[in-house]
Amino acid sequence: MAMNDNYSEATSESTCHVVTPFNMGKFHLSHRVVLAPMTRCRALNGIPSEAHVLYYTQRSTEGGFLITEGTHISPTAGGFPHCPGIYTEEQVEGWRKVVDAVHAKGAIVFCQLWHVGRASHPIYQPGWAAPISSTNKPISKRWSVLMPDASHAEYPAPRALLSSEIQEVVEHYRQAACNAIRAGFDGVEIHGAHGYLIDQFLKDGINDRTDEYGGSLANRCKFLMEVVYAVVSSIGAERVAVRISPAIDHIDATDTSPLALGLAVIERLNKLQEELGCKLTYLHVTQPRFIAREERGRQGIEEEDAQLMRKLRRAYQGPFMSSGGYTRELGTDAVARGEADLVAYGRLFISNPDLVERFKMNAPLNKYDRTTFYTHDPVVGYTDYAFLSEESGSNMPYGCL
Repeated sequence: MAMNDNYSEATSESTCHVVTPFNMGKFHLSHRVVLAPMTRCRALNGIPSEAHVLYYTQRSTEGGFLITEGTHISPTAGGFPHCPGIYTEEQVEGWRKVVDAVHAKGAIVFCQLWHVGRASHPIYQPGWAAPISSTNKPISKRWSVLMPDASHAEYPAPRALLSSEIQEVVEHYRQAACNAIRAGFDGVEIHGAHGYLIDQFLKDGINDRTDEYGGSLANRCKFLMEVVYAVVSSIGAERVAVRISPAIDHIDATDTSPLALGLAVIERLNKLQEELGCKLTYLHVTQPRFIAREERGRQGIEEEDAQLMRKLRRAYQGPFMSSGGYTRELGTDAVARGEADLVAYGRLFISNPDLVERFKMNAPLNKYDRTTFYTHDPVVGYTDYAFLSEESGSNMPYGCL
């Protein structure tokens, strides 16, 4: 299957760098360095604050593209402390302030729609209920859930959704997408990755259902595609993106054939695009190396992982975003080889709000502090990392590119 039209452009020497322009559907980007969606736990009571306005605008550039942290679609969607939602009017208004500020800097921003499924605890659920999932099986004791007091606990047994309940969850995704558009977002990214609810239906290491949502690949893809169809029908395909991670085993999200799963999802997304006569904004796939480096839960073979990503990229008929452990050089290589149109950066963007400028100048990077990734301070580790313009004469530590 042929690559999309931007592939030939990306492989020429003059356009192989991550800071070169790219047309992402109707959005004209000035560079390919994307702010990745990252849980930051700064939304007290689930509502974006002025700290969020500053955090996102710090990382905004003219023609740049940002994806928000995972944003809860409903009261049952949470599994971390102080994460924002998009299902109440107060949350919509909070996000509107963020979006308006980002747009004022000329950037484009999507809201990531998130439901954690079984990756939760009754403390985060209405009425102390069990989290919902595709299964009744809990996440293994190898993993633990972060509690509101910063302690960790075992994941409890979830409650498998009844077949008759699934459409209500699909509706939550659809309504959340509509709320995001009302808040001014340019579009949404449906989070179908990393072991959360949609991934709990996709992966055969989790999904043990015997109804129309379990068993075959077609059945396991059904929930995701129902969500995608519902959202696209409400806000338009050109405002909708999907994230998957077929080879990532985060929180026990394993599959016996990651490539087959990824290709099955892509086949259905391509078919949807053909039916609609227009493309989704992009497909976002997480590199397998992300888990191998970060959690050591998957000792993958590097070339095998690279081949998997190449096959997924070649199969998808539209803009392709990749994330997971990228440096400036790895991102540039990915674009130069035609392996990605867009590269999403997480940790490097946390500690370098002016990451795009640093990449353009090949400047040194601030080191990030992992201990502040998930704390609740609205400043420390969130909006207090220095810009290049503030570092002249300082002794601030740098990390090599």
